[in-house]
Amino acid sequence: MQQVQQQPKTGRPATPRRRCEGTAMGAITLDLRPGLGMGPFTLGMPLHEAFAQVEHQPNIYDVVHVKYLDEEPLKLDIVISFPDHGFHLRFDPWSQRLRLIEVYDIKRLQMRYATSLIGGPSTLATFVAVYTLFGPTFPGTYDKDRGTYILFYPGLSFAFPIPSQYTYCYQNTEVSAELPLELPDGTTPVTCRVCIYDSSSDSKVGVGALLDKAIVPPLPTGSLYMEEVHAKLGEEVWFTVGGQHIPFGASPQDVWTELGRPCGIHQKQVDQMVIHSASDPRPKTTLCGDYFYNYFSRGFDILFDGQTHRIKKFVLHTNCPGHSDFNSYMKCNFVIYDADVEGTVQPGSITNNCITPNTKWEQVKDILGDGGRAAIQTQGSMNNPFGSTFVYGYQNVAFEIMKNGYIATVTLYRS
Repeated sequence: MQQVQQQPKTGRPATPRRRCEGTAMGAITLDLRPGLGMGPFTLGMPLHEAFAQVEHQPNIYDVVHVKYLDEEPLKLDIVISFPDHGFHLRFDPWSQRLRLIEVYDIKRLQMRYATSLIGGPSTLATFVAVYTLFGPTFPGTYDKDRGTYILFYPGLSFAFPIPSQYTYCYQNTEVSAELPLELPDGTTPVTCRVCIYDSSSDSKVGVGALLDKAIVPPLPTGSLYMEEVHAKLGEEVWFTVGGQHIPFGASPQDVWTELGRPCGIHQKQVDQMVIHSASDPRPKTTLCGDYFYNYFSRGFDILFDGQTHRIKKFVLHTNCPGHSDFNSYMKCNFVIYDADVEGTVQPGSITNNCITPNTKWEQVKDILGDGGRAAIQTQGSMNNPFGSTFVYGYQNVAFEIMKNGYIATVTLYRS
């Protein structure tokens, strides 16, 4: 599991830290919304939007850890952790949307439900306090391996550690009419963990394996997030939700009409790959007049020729953790197939010969053949602590591959 201390990318220098990690600070108060979210974090929100919320309040969220499985980033959750406040956000690794909010240190975080407070250093989240605030509910479940009793409400669960001598009070609550609020010695258990999750599936989410039952809420109808972007090599890019077809050779006006205003426009100062092209007539020292339209919120760039003002390249980003561009783009859910494929691949009907963001390099080679020697792309350890990537070129497409074998970017062009 890779863990990095993350500062959201904003295009400007990061604000210097005002204190050392681990230094005590007062507990913050966040609104608790069962089944919906907590504070500024809403279930289903994309990873990029969560980082934007962090950036909006740097004085509160000034120590942020990002955790992911470096070797297999699509296998486990991407986690944004706030160690000073005792909670973290779990994002589905494929869609990069928030599926679960987990409060693991109740004394560090105070939550507000309606007009009442619970948690933090001054308001213990006891079994009695939870039951009084949230009201009657069905008996929970007892996790024998962890010695923990889990109480469920719609979209919300509380876990309570039970002393071994009193486990008999909670082991049979599934069939018991009683819900023991106090232990036989007169004390009441104190919450050790709170989970906020989508309640639409009626799943019970708690500790251990029960965490995996938290699902990402469905996207709103017509949402462009994780829209399948189909690329037919050497021909066009097709956006499946809006139905736009953008071919190579289209003009900036065509793109504005179909996709709207880009998030950014920037000049490409030097074409670093022209030196490798024997057919390119430009002098090798010529400054490049080409320019990009950046669609950060949709995960791709479009490169226009500076002389003809026609599309010459598309760059698709996977937003894979461990890449230098992580959190600069939303994830592009591309589907790439060869121009020899008859007709158009329909949304959701991905074949074995299609390449998607979860296709690993060995699978790409099985589909397209050996890519030959790789060009090394590096920014130096000072600018990119994650190391080099490798660029493999084919006719009409080039892949930037990370050391773990996953695709970082795909560049589409027409030979």
